[in-house]
Order: sequence, then structure tokens, then C-alpha cells
Amino acid sequence: MNEDEKAIRQVVDTWMTASKNGDTTTVLSLMTDDVVFMVPGREPFGKAAFAKASQGMADAKIDGTSEILELQLLGDWAFIRNRIEMSITSPDGSAHRSGYTLTLLRKEKDGQWRLARDANLLATKKE
Repeated sequence: MNEDEKAIRQVVDTWMTASKNGDTTTVLSLMTDDVVFMVPGREPFGKAAFAKASQGMADAKIDGTSEILELQLLGDWAFIRNRIEMSITSPDGSAHRSGYTLTLLRKEKDGQWRLARDANLLATKKE
């Protein structure tokens, strides 16, 4: 595994740890400024909308796992195909979601890999 692959895996690990800790500042630092998220049932959205949604989940507890199934480097771009299992528990109840994401990462001028595009296909997990 080369240094770029290690760095990309570290981005995913840091994202998951920060999400579990409610550390939105760290999660936002792992995104490009022009990031685009695509999820079923809504228009694509960017970093500001992600930050706002995260503020609305301040009382939620997130737990989960991420497994990188494929990682391909393409110069200063890379893509990963992930399988994610997650649970969100809030005062309003809990939700369990699972599924796949296809994520594009870009190596920025500072040498850091950041999430640039994300197609999230997580769905409610049948119990």
C-alpha cells in the first residue's frame, strides 16, 4: 500500500471517529470547499448544508463502521467504494442505516486528500 492509499484510508478512519465523537469541525476539514453530496430523495448539497444539518444533530449519538471495498488512485483524484453500517440515536428515537457509498477524493494543494464528491446510498436497515 502506497502513501496516498494510506492517507485516504486515514481520511475515512478520521471521518468515522470524528462522527462518533460529534466533532463536526474535523469532519468539515476533511471536505473540499466545493464538495457535493448526493443522497436519494433530495437535491445535491454542499458543505454549508452539511454543516447546518450536523448542527441539527448535536444531541444525536452516531456509531458505525466503514469498510473500503475498492480504492483506486487516478493522479490527484481517487475513488473509494465503501460499505457503511451506522446507527443514530437521538432524543427523538433511533435509526439504523446501511449500504454503499461511491466517494471521489481530491488531493489538494496542501497535499491532503479530501472528500470532493459523495454518492451515499445508505438505506434504512431492516431489523
